[in-house]
Amino acid sequence: MIPPQATPDRRSAAQYARGALCGLVAVSIWSGGIVLVGLGLRTSLTPWDIAAVRFGLAGLLLLPYVMSKGIALERLGWTGLGAVVLGGGAPVVLCNAGLLFAPAAHAGALYPGVMPLMVAISAAGILKEPFTARKKLGFALILPGVLAIVWSSGGMIGSQQNIGHVLFIGAGLGFAFYTVAMRRAELDGLHAAALAAVGDLLLYVPVYSIIAGSNLVQSALADIGLQAFAQGVLTAIVSYLLYGRAVKILGASGGAAFAALSPAMTALLAIPILGEWPKAVDWMAIIVISLGVYVVSRGPPAVRRA
Repeated sequence: MIPPQATPDRRSAAQYARGALCGLVAVSIWSGGIVLVGLGLRTSLTPWDIAAVRFGLAGLLLLPYVMSKGIALERLGWTGLGAVVLGGGAPVVLCNAGLLFAPAAHAGALYPGVMPLMVAISAAGILKEPFTARKKLGFALILPGVLAIVWSSGGMIGSQQNIGHVLFIGAGLGFAFYTVAMRRAELDGLHAAALAAVGDLLLYVPVYSIIAGSNLVQSALADIGLQAFAQGVLTAIVSYLLYGRAVKILGASGGAAFAALSPAMTALLAIPILGEWPKAVDWMAIIVISLGVYVVSRGPPAVRRA
């Protein structure tokens, strides 16, 4: 049962502002993480190395929390637990691998950019969140903006980039399952993040160690340290905690809508980090996507008359 204060109809402007702030900061971290994965792949690190660093550090840091709080099986069920663990980890591997074929701008657009629509559809079927005319309008603004960013950054049909595009979309679908399972079980963001991190530590790191662990040992400590902090602390823990709070306040589709800002954030962060300036069409898409996010997340009306 969703608490009354969390329902869209009763949410105040202050509550919306808190949820929106959590969503914005989480998306900023995700976007920076995507850009830094792209930088990491220019070193000796592979997508599998970066995933292992993330899962290993985050899993170890959050293991005591899981041991104290438990795995919430009575609330999640086995299906929900699987959705949280796999939905929180598989997207990382898929997105990292996709960056071998397509640029970070495409990852930002097709992974977190399209994910909110997947969440809204899943939430409508599983959580019975209404797919209202307002949400349809918001997504009608978001999706063209997302696709415009892909197009303007060189996305081509029938090229090797499409392999990356499929992987990015698969990552978005996986994280949609994570979002819906977390919302359905009413888990707080830290508990869901901890279950995902510890589960992925146990599932992924042993297999990685057997198959490719020696590559990480030979990599530069500075490269590993950067990815450990960015992916293992900021993205896997801090952003998931904030994202969970946004979903709790704004609902599954409302909280997830902020992920659609990732293409805009990625484009903006690419200016100082990669020296890439957005084109005119990118700036227009950023404005349209931002408006769509506000509509889907149900920002409070400016004035209410009796």
